[in-house]
Amino acid sequence: MSQPGLSTIVQIRDAVAAGDASAVEICRTALAAIEARDPDLHAFTTIDREQALARAADVDAGHDRGPLAGVPIGLKDNICTRGLPTTASSKVLAGYTPPYDATVVERLLRAGAVIVGKTNCDEFAMGSSTENSALGPSRNPWDRERTPGGSSGGSAVAVAAGFVPAALGSDTGGSIRQPAAFCGLVGLKPTYGRVSRYGLIAFASSLDQIGPLTHTVLDAAICASVISGADPADATAAAEPVPDYVAALTRDVKGLRIGVPAGLLEEGVEPELASLFQAALERLRDLGATIHSMDLPHAGAAIPVYYLVATAEASSNLARYDGVRYGHRTGRADSLRAMYNRSRDEGFGAEVKRRIMLGTYVLSAGYYDEYYRKAQQVRTLIRGDYDTAFAEVDVIAMPTTPTAAFRLGEKVDDPLQMYLADVFTVSANLSGLPALSVPCGFTGTNLPVGLQLTGRMFDEAGLLRAGHAYERDAGWWQRSPSA
Repeated sequence: MSQPGLSTIVQIRDAVAAGDASAVEICRTALAAIEARDPDLHAFTTIDREQALARAADVDAGHDRGPLAGVPIGLKDNICTRGLPTTASSKVLAGYTPPYDATVVERLLRAGAVIVGKTNCDEFAMGSSTENSALGPSRNPWDRERTPGGSSGGSAVAVAAGFVPAALGSDTGGSIRQPAAFCGLVGLKPTYGRVSRYGLIAFASSLDQIGPLTHTVLDAAICASVISGADPADATAAAEPVPDYVAALTRDVKGLRIGVPAGLLEEGVEPELASLFQAALERLRDLGATIHSMDLPHAGAAIPVYYLVATAEASSNLARYDGVRYGHRTGRADSLRAMYNRSRDEGFGAEVKRRIMLGTYVLSAGYYDEYYRKAQQVRTLIRGDYDTAFAEVDVIAMPTTPTAAFRLGEKVDDPLQMYLADVFTVSANLSGLPALSVPCGFTGTNLPVGLQLTGRMFDEAGLLRAGHAYERDAGWWQRSPSA
C-alpha cells in the first residue's frame, strides 16, 4: 500500500481494528495506486471497484471483522469469482463470468478481505514469465524490462508494486515460488490437498495448489490459515487438522536440520545466486540450524517427468473447451468438427497448444506405457527420495531459481530454456510437498533472489517457522522497488 506504515496485512488489519484507518480509505488508496501505475506494470486484468468499496464499507460498519478485515487482496485470474470475469488470461474464456466463488474466495470473504480484482497470468497457468497471457505480459517492478515470473506473475507484481499486501496464486510447477523469488516476495505452495482446489480452473489436477504471495512470512501464515482446510466440494482436500501457523512463528530454529542436495546445485546456478544461497545457509547456521549435505538421486529427472505428467493432465482438462457449452466459439464453421477445431485454434495460444499436443501424444495408444506410465513410475521414485531424506533432515534448502529475473522476450522462443527455469521447484509439486520461497538477497543489478525451503507433508508450520526466523534476521523483506 502506498500509505506510510500500511504495507502488510498485519499493519492494515491492526490499523482498521484500532480505528486508525478506515477500510474504505485503504481500499480507495489501493484502487488509486492501481489506476495510476498499473497501466505500465499490468498486474491486473479486471478491477472490481464497486464491490471492493462496498466490502470495505461493510468492514467499517462492523461486519466481517476477521483476520483479514479491511485488507485489499488480488486473485489470480484462474480462481473463480461469482459475478467477476475469470478468464485464465485466455481468449478461449474471454468474457466468462462464473456463477460461483471458489472455496478460497468464500474463505477470504468470511475473513473480511476486500478483493480488488483479478491478476494477470500465463494462459491457463502454463508458463514461467506471464508472456503467455493473451492479454500481454506483466512487468517486474524491480526492472520493467524483465519478467516478474509466472505463471502467477500478475499476483507477484500486485504485491511487489505495493498495490495490495497479498494476492493468491496457483502453483503447478513453481508458479507461486518463482515469481515470489523474482519479485522479492514470500511465496508459499502448501501441501497438495491442504487448500481446496474447488473453483480453480484446472491445468494439471494432481499438481495444482493455491497459495499466497506476501511481503512477509507472518502475512503468508495468516493467509494460509484462512484458506486451508477440508472442503466437501473437493474430494482431494485433506481432512488433516490445520495448526495455528501464526503461533508457530517462534523464530527458534535451534537444532533444525537443513538438508542441501549439493549434487543438484553443481551446474546451472548462476555464481551470484549460488553465493547468496550459501550466505543464507550460513545465516541459518548462525541462528542454530545445522546444515547437512544429502542427495536426491532422481531429482535430475524432475523436469522431463513434470512435462510429461503436467501436459497429459492438461490435455485431458482442456478438452472441455470445445466451443459448445461456454467460452469462445468460432464464427467460421460449416460443420461440427470444423467448429471444434477452429474454436480451439482461435482460442488457445501457442504454449497451450504445444502442451495439449504433447499431452495428447504421451497418452496416445502405443506411447502411454513408454512415456506417461514411465513418468509416473519415476515420479514415485522422486517422492521416495524425499521420504528418505526427511528421515535425516527437517527441511531441504535450494535456490528457488537458477537465475534472477530474465528479460522479457529472452526465452520466449526457446521453450526448453523456459522450462528449465523451474528446475528447483517442480519436485515439490510432483511429490505433493509444501515449499516456501523467501527473499535471500539481491544481485549486483538490484534483482531479488529467493531461498526455497521444502518440508514434510502438511508441515507448513515448520517451513513458516524457519522462513520467519531467517527473514527477521536477514531483513531483506524491508526493501522495495522504486515507484
